[in-house]
Amino acid sequence: MQIYLPIAEISVNIFLLIGLGGIVGILSGMFGVGGGFLMTPLLFFIGIPPAVAVASEANQILGASFSGAIAHFRRKNVDLKMGFLLILGGVLGSIFGVEIFRIFKDLGQLELIIKLCYVLFLGIIGIIMFFESLKALSYKSRNIKLRKTRHHSWVQGLPLKMRFRASNLYISSIPAVFIGFFVGILASIMGIGGGFIIVPAMIYILGMPTKVVVGTSLFQIIF
Repeated sequence: MQIYLPIAEISVNIFLLIGLGGIVGILSGMFGVGGGFLMTPLLFFIGIPPAVAVASEANQILGASFSGAIAHFRRKNVDLKMGFLLILGGVLGSIFGVEIFRIFKDLGQLELIIKLCYVLFLGIIGIIMFFESLKALSYKSRNIKLRKTRHHSWVQGLPLKMRFRASNLYISSIPAVFIGFFVGILASIMGIGGGFIIVPAMIYILGMPTKVVVGTSLFQIIF
């Protein structure tokens, strides 16, 4: 069953779109990602123009993240104070990112920039997580207990410290705002919620517990 998309100016199978949305929704609830880093490239592959895919995916991210955030909030797995700091940086980053989006669109280079961003950032994140997995498997094979990850010493030394009771942390608010700002820029340019970047950042840079990271990530992605 085909459905015509007037803005994208193509016809696509409606069941294909529903199926893709369902799969991304499952991943959203499990891993604390909005799913934009998967859905936007998939929209490219079925023929949606990159600029339209980026803007349209923001709507899907909102729905998937909202439902996931409610479920985690009920389980008290959301650090609201950390989430609002990420939102503050994210809003500022999104405004900045939209301007970058407009500039490259006027130059006629928007599609190239979007695709290059996906190759670059997904490649970097994939490589980092691959080596982290190898390290964990190596420790397991040698029966070495993996040390619990906490925030880095340079994070501890920054000013403007705040206590985050839900995460059991007392750290500077600056890294959280900066991470949110960076993710906000990517959200505007790439049509993502930024979960695939912000989740590792909250674990490895801020030292947040994993169970709180997923819910907090979904909460900030909504905004």
